[in-house]
Amino acid sequence: MTISYTLKVADARFCGFSKLLFRWKGSIYKLVYKELLVFCGVYLFFSLFYRLMLTTRQQDMFERVALYCDQFTNTNFIPVLFVLGFYVTLAFNRWWGQYTSFPLPDNLMMVVSGNVHGVDERGRLLRRTLMRYANLSSVLILRSISTRVLKRFPTLEHIVEAGFMTTHELKLFESLHSDFNKYWMPLTWFSNLASIARKEGRVRDDIALRLLMDELNKYRAKCSLLFHYDWISIPLVYTQVVTIAVYSFFAFCVIGRQFLNPEKGYRNHNMDLYVPVFTLMQFFFYAGWLKVGELIINPFGEDDDDFETNQLIDRNIEVSMLAVDDMYQNLAPIVKDKHWAQRHFSIPYTLSTAAETLRPAFKGSTFDMRMSVEDLEIHQPGDSPGKKQYLPLRASLGDGPDSLLQRGKGILRGGSLPSLVDVSAHPNEEDEVTNATNHKEQTFINVVVEQI
Repeated sequence: MTISYTLKVADARFCGFSKLLFRWKGSIYKLVYKELLVFCGVYLFFSLFYRLMLTTRQQDMFERVALYCDQFTNTNFIPVLFVLGFYVTLAFNRWWGQYTSFPLPDNLMMVVSGNVHGVDERGRLLRRTLMRYANLSSVLILRSISTRVLKRFPTLEHIVEAGFMTTHELKLFESLHSDFNKYWMPLTWFSNLASIARKEGRVRDDIALRLLMDELNKYRAKCSLLFHYDWISIPLVYTQVVTIAVYSFFAFCVIGRQFLNPEKGYRNHNMDLYVPVFTLMQFFFYAGWLKVGELIINPFGEDDDDFETNQLIDRNIEVSMLAVDDMYQNLAPIVKDKHWAQRHFSIPYTLSTAAETLRPAFKGSTFDMRMSVEDLEIHQPGDSPGKKQYLPLRASLGDGPDSLLQRGKGILRGGSLPSLVDVSAHPNEEDEVTNATNHKEQTFINVVVEQI
């Protein structure tokens, strides 16, 4: 089953991710522990072979070979990081594309429920049959790409037994010979049955029929895309290059990363630690990265994190039948909502979320931006059209821009202004300057009103 840990990381907390490191199912430890044990075993064999089984002359030869191999453990010779990074990125994009291509009947069942009418048995039969055809198509395509679904429905008789197909439909399906996958046949039945429903008046107009066909084609496109994802893989040569790069790199590490006799003064061999800790960490990371690519390159297998195709099949058939049958015109009485008579109302909070009411609503990152009065002045070009009318706004600079904005709002509410062109300080009005002797500073808002 798919390993989900979303709730565990809902909030960032101290050692939040560290708690996930102790899980086994779906973990990287489960993927690489066998390869890690093999690497440790081979490394231990060469270490004991060098220390206990070789003569002095043979040890000298082994040390020269180890130093030579150590040169190639530099990533400049074998670009492990580059090929692995690009490969895993490509595999991840492919993995996400396959997930988004999974055929879900939700949109189609909504259109069928809203446009194929009839409360009688015939109308119910049409709606259920249409959705059964859609689900049958997804089962057929998943059966051809997913090992889990194939094990569940190994033959077409198992699909008949599950109720996705009738015996007569099975004979019709097998009577049509084709060398290619026939997952599209139930969708053809869907389109033909929708045309019959239109002739019977169950689909009331051509627009509704067109809507049915559009949603059907989207559903078919996803089935087709899954088929092509399974058919066209990441080029094998690239997969081989990545695998060879990783395995050859650690093949050189088995000998090149051996601890040599520190008494001989070899460079970077001043200590004999016996256990190559950092080499083991490097193996864990690189081999784990390769295993990630191996895991997600085909998510329709039986790995811990592969897609739950069987559960998706169960979910799709259940919700589609509920939508077109039990929920067809099954509506609650239309009544006035709780806040019908209230123009302004608030939705209650629980005690655990009450603190959120103290936070002001976000209106934009620049809403609380503060500017000086000089920054509010707009310089109007001298040749602008329109007749200028200067409306003074008496306010001291100490009141700040908020006071100016409030007075400006009052001006705008006072009448309809076809064009608000200029808001600036106007020092040329002698009479206004004379009347401002009791104020230290005075600001005017000049409003240009075009004459209509």
